[in-house]
Amino acid sequence: MAPMIAFTAESLSTPITTIARPVLIVEDGTIVRLESRHGVELPSGVDLVSFNDCTIAPGFIDIHIHGSAGYDVMQADQSARSHFEHFLARHGVTSYYPTTVTAPLDITLTALERLADAMESAEGRGGGRPLGVHLEGPFLSHARRGVHSPEDLLSPTIVMFDKFWQAARGHIRVMTIAPELDGASDVIAEATRRGVCVSIGHSDATLEFARRGVAVGARHATHTFILGEVLTNENVTADVIADGFHVAPTVIDLLFKAKGPDNIVLITDAISAAGMPDGNYKLGLLEVDVQGGKCVRDGRLAGSALIMDRAVQNVMNFAKCDLQHALRAATANPARVVGAQKKGVLEPGADADFVVLTAEGEVRATVINGTLLQ
Repeated sequence: MAPMIAFTAESLSTPITTIARPVLIVEDGTIVRLESRHGVELPSGVDLVSFNDCTIAPGFIDIHIHGSAGYDVMQADQSARSHFEHFLARHGVTSYYPTTVTAPLDITLTALERLADAMESAEGRGGGRPLGVHLEGPFLSHARRGVHSPEDLLSPTIVMFDKFWQAARGHIRVMTIAPELDGASDVIAEATRRGVCVSIGHSDATLEFARRGVAVGARHATHTFILGEVLTNENVTADVIADGFHVAPTVIDLLFKAKGPDNIVLITDAISAAGMPDGNYKLGLLEVDVQGGKCVRDGRLAGSALIMDRAVQNVMNFAKCDLQHALRAATANPARVVGAQKKGVLEPGADADFVVLTAEGEVRATVINGTLLQ
């Protein structure tokens, strides 16, 4: 049994409430006590780690990420995954959902098998941990496919969805789908039955089709904006890439005002270029040009070079919100959307995954499974 460790700081965001001068006691990777330090007597033998003028917050959760630090989640050589996961942790991400991009069927199935291996071997690794696969494509609209390969888009069927499910050994946790496609309603219902968070996105749906998708189980929106349904339905959460390229800062401000801080999820949609200098990078099989932090292929945005700590800081600026409200969109909200129990909050019984931040949202330290990463 690992020894108890106590962490303290100037404040702690649960992130629903704020605790001044907290003491957070961790044992065997789990939070066992959380209270204000005033008048608290620590158990004997407990090591105390102090972060002085910083804020402790839940670790960030990225439910839509294709890669970073030169690594692409679909690449055959997985030797760089550990470096990628350490890169995520340095930027406060303690959990992530590796996200596929539309590719030939055999390549997608093989990638899903490799990602399933990553899920099942994640224990004991340092760095951010994969919790499930986000299947983005191939059930997307040709009209709104972005850079997804048109020849590899498929019509949604339960048989095809099951091929992906079996290849991923049941580790698919999020799926983006265009609800207007023939067969989409059946696939949405079946995926929902299997516990998948179905997200409508890359879609040319009318309001009627968007509502039909929600009625059979979809409850999230990728790259928000089927505006009428997403902004007015309180049962649909919405994600956004707060990099200043995909969505204008004023529109992010509007999104926060319309949906409220509990119904927005920050994602990066990061590709292998995140954390790297300008140049050419991979997104699955696609070549993407990155200049000034903007990722483009054939004149279209192709993922991003955004990192989650920067997304939190951008939202504080774009939506004029404080750190606590920005944090919800990177912690508790994504955890709730994907059903990641014991993640995204700081309370007794929760996993000891947290990040230490300055008042401006800069990462000072990251703790995963109760271990302070060096």
